[in-house]
Amino acid sequence: MATITAAMVKELREKTGAGMMDCKSALNENDGDMEAAVDWLRAKGLAKAAKKAGRVAAEALIGIAETDTEAALVEVNSETDFVARNPTFQEMVTAISNSAVKAKGDIEKLGAEAYNGGSSVAETLKEMVGSIGENMTLRRTAYLDAGKGVVASYMHNQAAPGLGKIGVIVALESTGDAETVRGFGKQVAMHIAATNPQAIDTDSLDQDLVERERTVLTEQAKESGKPDNVIEKMVEGRLRKFYEEVVLLKQPFVHDPDNTVAKAMEAVGKDAGAPVKIVGFYRFALGEGIEKDEGDFAAEVAAAASGA
Repeated sequence: MATITAAMVKELREKTGAGMMDCKSALNENDGDMEAAVDWLRAKGLAKAAKKAGRVAAEALIGIAETDTEAALVEVNSETDFVARNPTFQEMVTAISNSAVKAKGDIEKLGAEAYNGGSSVAETLKEMVGSIGENMTLRRTAYLDAGKGVVASYMHNQAAPGLGKIGVIVALESTGDAETVRGFGKQVAMHIAATNPQAIDTDSLDQDLVERERTVLTEQAKESGKPDNVIEKMVEGRLRKFYEEVVLLKQPFVHDPDNTVAKAMEAVGKDAGAPVKIVGFYRFALGEGIEKDEGDFAAEVAAAASGA
């Protein structure tokens, strides 16, 4: 039997919003397994849907660069938000974003790319750490090639052109009018920034995620005490609702909520003169999935004042 600590209970409470005693019970019932405890609470109706991304904690900038048919995203992290407003740092992230198109999603290759014709990106980042005085990391990159189509992008909370807090790139295939398709792509990128879909269509959705959701929904349905055949129908109905929440093409289009993204895509194909297909997207939100240490600020100030 795993030892359940106060820190574990606190973490589960932050993840789910459930009561302290319920969190403790969930951890005890699942031998300390955090993800299983989240599912247990959800099945009992004691928790909100878990957000795997966790709390946004890291600072700095997301960067975007694109050509007509290629686009890349980067995330460069720092310790504080002050760095994101530093013009020299912004120039560096812009240059790294441009290099990311050449690196085609390979983080190691990106780190080795020459920065403005000089030393590598990785070495330049180290130099920036020395000059600004904060730790910085080149955390991740993503790349899309639209082939016989176009790419589009959107940056939310923009700090400077191509730099901000949430960045999205989208690739669309079509032989139709490029500007019409690109305009729609921009709308789709904005939609993705707002809704954070997990996949383009149902078939490309992570099947482990689907099975996990099915298990939780089944446990919830069983609480009704209804027959198995009714429970099965309840689960399938709730899964359809789940797909509408996490699958891009099934989501109500934020620019036209009466239609799904799939219907909007079909309509744009007619306007463009040829079918349009969304073939890929990436969404980077600054710091997602990074846990930030939360120290006692008052205690830190008191310690500094006492020379401790």
